[in-house]
Formats: sequence, C-alpha cells, structure tokens
Amino acid sequence: MTNVSNWDRLVRGMRFIYRIIPLDERTKLRHTYWLAYRVPALRQVVRTAEQQVLVELDLVPAPQGSALPAAAEVLAVSASTAGVAESNDVKPAAEPARLAPKAEPRSSSVRKVHAATRAIGYTPLRQEPMTLTPPVKLLAFYLPQFHPIPENDTWWGKGFTEWTNVGRALPQVEGQYQPHLPGELGYYDLRLPAVQRRQVELAKHYGVGGFCFYFYWFAGKRLLEAPLLQYLDDPECDLPFCLCWANENWTRRWDGYESDVLIAQDYSAQDDIAFIDYIARYLRDPRYVRVDGRPVLLVYRPSLLPDPRATAQRWRARCRELGIGEIHICLTSAFDRIDPAAIGFDAMVEFPPNNTAPPLVTDRVRKLNPEFSGNVYDWSCFPERSRSYTDPGCVFYRGVNPGWDNEARKPGVSNIFINASPRGYEEWLTNAMRDTMARFERPDQRLVFINAWNEWAEGAHLEPDVRLGYAYLDATRRAVEHIAAPQRPRAHRVCVIVHAYYPELLDEILALLKDWKASYRLIVTTVPQREADVHNSLRSAGIDGECRVFENRGRDVLPFLRVANELADAGEELILKLHTKRSLHRADGDIWRRDLLTKLMAGANAARILDAFAAMPALGMVAPEGHILPMNFYWGSNQSTVHYLCRLMGMAEVDPGHDVFAAGSMFWMRVSALRPLLDLHLDEAEFEAERGQVDGTLAHAIERCFSLAARRAGLYLASSSDLSVNAAPLEQEYAYAESSR
Repeated sequence: MTNVSNWDRLVRGMRFIYRIIPLDERTKLRHTYWLAYRVPALRQVVRTAEQQVLVELDLVPAPQGSALPAAAEVLAVSASTAGVAESNDVKPAAEPARLAPKAEPRSSSVRKVHAATRAIGYTPLRQEPMTLTPPVKLLAFYLPQFHPIPENDTWWGKGFTEWTNVGRALPQVEGQYQPHLPGELGYYDLRLPAVQRRQVELAKHYGVGGFCFYFYWFAGKRLLEAPLLQYLDDPECDLPFCLCWANENWTRRWDGYESDVLIAQDYSAQDDIAFIDYIARYLRDPRYVRVDGRPVLLVYRPSLLPDPRATAQRWRARCRELGIGEIHICLTSAFDRIDPAAIGFDAMVEFPPNNTAPPLVTDRVRKLNPEFSGNVYDWSCFPERSRSYTDPGCVFYRGVNPGWDNEARKPGVSNIFINASPRGYEEWLTNAMRDTMARFERPDQRLVFINAWNEWAEGAHLEPDVRLGYAYLDATRRAVEHIAAPQRPRAHRVCVIVHAYYPELLDEILALLKDWKASYRLIVTTVPQREADVHNSLRSAGIDGECRVFENRGRDVLPFLRVANELADAGEELILKLHTKRSLHRADGDIWRRDLLTKLMAGANAARILDAFAAMPALGMVAPEGHILPMNFYWGSNQSTVHYLCRLMGMAEVDPGHDVFAAGSMFWMRVSALRPLLDLHLDEAEFEAERGQVDGTLAHAIERCFSLAARRAGLYLASSSDLSVNAAPLEQEYAYAESSR
C-alpha cells in the first residue's frame, strides 16, 4: 500500500462501508484510528489529523509550506465523515516555514511592560475640533519643573530638570509601566514659547478648561517661575489659569518634610503681604480663573502656615487695598482635611490620590526588584467610589487623576497605583462633573481639578505618551461630551467582528448575516494582502461593513482586542467575535465551522441571544453549546501566562479543572465583560511574531481569558443552549480533539 492506486482503493472501501453501515460519527472516528494504528504507514496520517485538531482549537497556526503527504490527503477525504477537526483561522508566517516545535511553557517568573512600545488602547490624535462648550471647567495642575535653573544645577547636577528623574525610572513590580516616555511633545523645555502654545492647543482641543500652575515662593525667593511669566506675557496662550502656592519645603527626598532641606519656607506677617503684592500681576490678568468674580488662589498645605486664618485675613485686606477686590481662597486635601471655613478659607479642592485611603495591595503583586520597599495601591477604587459620592459638607471642588506612580522621584520606595485606565478615569471624571453640576448652580462655581497635566515623574499626566498616545486626553473629551451632549440610547445592536485571514470563507458568514433582522455593525479585520478580497466579498454580498487592516501578528486575537477597545471607547455594548476557518482535510462542508456559526448566528439563535443580553444584565458571554471546555484542555504551555493575566486583572489563579473557555474562539460578549482584559493595555510587542508556534503564545493564553474577564467583571458565561445559567464544562469527550490532560 505504497502507491496512489492502493490508497484510492482503501478510501473507496472506507466510503462504501460508511455508506452501507449506519455508524455514528464517534464510531467512524474510532474505526479510522483503529485502521491507522494497525498500518504503520498510516500513523503519520493520524498524527497530522491530531495536529489539525490543535490548529482548529486556536492552539496551532496552519503550517505554511508543509503540505500533507499524498496518503494523508487521500485519507483526510474519507475521514471527513469521521468527525476530524478542520483548520482554524490562524495566520501563517509571511514566508513558508516548517512547523515550529511546540513552545516550552512560559516562565513562571514575573514579566515587564515594554515601556517604549504601543499598547492595546493606544489612541491617536483626534482630528475634529472641539465644538461643545464644557458645562464644567476642568482645571489641570501644571508642573513648571521642565527647564533648568541654577538652584537645581547646584542641588542635583548641571542641567537637571524633571526629565532627569523621569528617564531613570525602572519598573519595580510586575505590570508596572516605567519609565513614562513622552509622546508628541517629547522631552520639552518650557522656556520655549511653542511648547506652551501647543499645550494650550491640546488642552482646548480635548476640553481642559485651564491650568492650575504650581507657584514656588520662599519668603520672596521664587523658583521655576520663568514658564509662568512667559505664559503671562504670551497672548497666544489664551487658556484660563490660576495659581497654587506649593508652600512646602524642598527636600532631597521630594517629600516636603524636614529631612535634608534644600530650601525652606519662612512664614511671617510681612511675607503674607509681600506674597500678595507679588502675585497681584497674575490675579489681575483677564485669563485668571474666577468664582463669583473673585480670583481663585489655592494653598497646597495650609496647616504649615503658623496661623492660616490670620494669613487669609491679611491676603483679603491687601487685595482690597490693591483694587483686586475679594479673592476665593482654597486649600487642597493633599494633606489637610479641615473645614475651610474654620481657617478663614472659602473652599477645599480634592487632591487624589493623597489623603484618600486606597486599598493597599503590595502583598498581591510580584516584585521585579526584590529590594523594593514601597507601597502598591489599587487605583480602581476611585471610579468605583465616584458612583456614590457623599455630601462633602463644605464648598468642595471634586478632583480626579489619571494614575499615580512616583517611582521616578523615589526609586525603590515609591507609591505605585495599579489598575489605572483611561476608561476608568473617564467614568470618574464624568461622575465628578455630574456631582459638581448637581451641587453648584452657577457655571463659574462648577470647577473640577485634574491631578495632573504633566506630572511625569509621578505617573500622572494627561499629555500624550508613547504607550497610550492621547488616550487620557481623549477620555477627558469623551467625559465632557457625555455631560455636554448626552446621547440618546441607541437601539440594541451587536458589533460583529470577523477576522478574515481567509476571505474566501467570508461569504458564508455574510450569507448568515443577510438573514438577520437584528441591528448590527460589521467590522472585518484582515491582513494587507487580503484587503482587496474582503472589499470584494462585502461588495458582492451587498453588505455595508468596515474593513480594518493589521499586520500578521497575534493571530485573530490582537486585531480583535484593538477593535474591541475602540468599540468600548465609542460606547458600544455588545460584540460577536467570529473568524474564518479553512478546512485542510474535510470535504463534507466543514462541519465544525458550521456548527459554531449556526449555534451563534443562525437567525433564530442570534435573535434569542440578543434578546437574552437585553433581558439579563448579568449575562456577560455566550459560547456555542458543546464547545465549552475545561481550562486544562491543552493547558501546560499556557498556564503560566494565563496566571500572569489573572494577576494583572486582580484575580486569583484559575482552577484549570473547574474554569472553562470557549473552544474555537467564537462567542458573544458584553463589552463591559471585556473591560478587565482591555484595561490591562497589554503591549502589542508582547504578542509574538508569527513563526508557526503550535502553542504557548500570548494569543493562545488570552483565548482562555475571555471567560475569566467576564467573571472578573461580575458577569457569567452561558451556553447558547441555556442562556439563563452559568455554563458547565463539557463532561463527555470533545468530538473534535483529544485532551492533553
């Protein structure tokens, strides 16, 4: 049986037996294995079929340049009636390559963020101008430290600026983003007028209503004032501003306390008057922020003043003498939580993360530096708390921040906040604005402070960076748009994301979509060499769909996450993830692919699932019935990466025998169920280049984490056959593959 004619006779004989004897699919499969393992020449055929099973489970790329042997091709045709799995929509390397050996399990060691590469969630500059008038004035704290001064040359070395700190930072714990690398503006010098003008343009473009400049005054000596004076004299910098007197000592430890003081405060009644006399030039400026016509002046730490009430009285009297009139004095809550009226002040400005008692999670993270002795906190508490603000009991201006990590200033002993995200910040800012509008009637009273515009050494900046681009600025603008122009609830629809590496199979999906009565938005992702074919398929089907082109990296998973991230920002609520699947060894209609597609998107099934998402708020994900497997199905090469992703999502390590995943990587999912995974902002560079890996890549691990993300979001995974309860793993043998357990 070594020539083709003998193979043909064998195949014809098997077909005849299968036609005349009514065998079920599993029996046919057992017969195929029985025959193969009794004919040594056929063993490679079975091994090849098993390899294709792994391909179909999204665990293996379809090998390019390693065609099945002639005998295998012949037997594969007959095996099409025996339930053998088809190939998956995975992308081979651009150049033909041999099948790579099975990847070794990822190391259980901790992993680092690629700070100099883009992450999922990178947001480009928005082109369209801001046309809405924000109903709340957003004031961002602004650090003028980004230029050299003689004092810093003496204390820290020639040419020192804040960038010196930023560039030296190293990650201390797993998942930490360090160093923070600037984007469009680069390592700027604030002595250049063009820099401040571009900062103003960006702020206005994204809805930031003004800057709150830190002002450094030490008994008449002023530091870092050059950018403020330049701003004051530049009419092109037409964004409103105010001052915050940063009245701490400067110390070598950057903590404002008494140890190793570089320059100290020296308070006195005379200095109070001198202070007002000097800043009068700022208070008189028409751009200066006012409440009820009164210039707003912030004091960072009023408790350091010998008698803050007396200081406030002197300031008010002197302002009246100078013709400025009444002033609006605020304290920040950075260190002091006192009733402003008790010290003669008018209001308090919330200053997160200081003085907020966030959850301490240092013992839950893995250290990159065993000597790290700082603290790690959970930033996600802030948007959660903002959902139920309490009455502050005084004139109180809300504050938000886009994250915090002062490792650059305090190496190895820093305070790090994990789980910060642009969407979490957007929610927090939106809630802060709503609360502000509810508590203040007049527009000039409606202030919300953002910490900060450019605190690069403390990991708190709206300015664009390399990793996420303009994501935090864009989140600011979206929050403004939510408040200024609330959108009407859109009709319940699903966003269908199809990855079409094999566009010749796209027509089958499009035909099913044409039968839908439900509302949907179609987005097809593909690689550059397939773009024209995708457009042709959409045009031939008469379906309006968007085509997104990505490099051949991360299989169907990375393109899906990129698009899903955009949909989350756009406010979409529901996604159906599909991909083309090409059969290499089945001739009877690609049974598995059709089974998945039928259970997920055949007209009646799709309508039933869509209705279930509308009726069941706790439903997070729907996978096709019969394809929900225990996590330990081909688990070994993926376990360390799955555990790593779970740690980043703040979950306990999975139970591989209990937790489940959707085989075939097709499913419905609520966007909120994806948030825990999307908000990790995984590095695109961490997705391995396509080299024909059989398992163990980041894409393979993420396929197992979709169901875990739903659980992390407090939602459940259901089977397409029963949408009301948590899906249980398949108990019997899986028809399309043998488990590696």
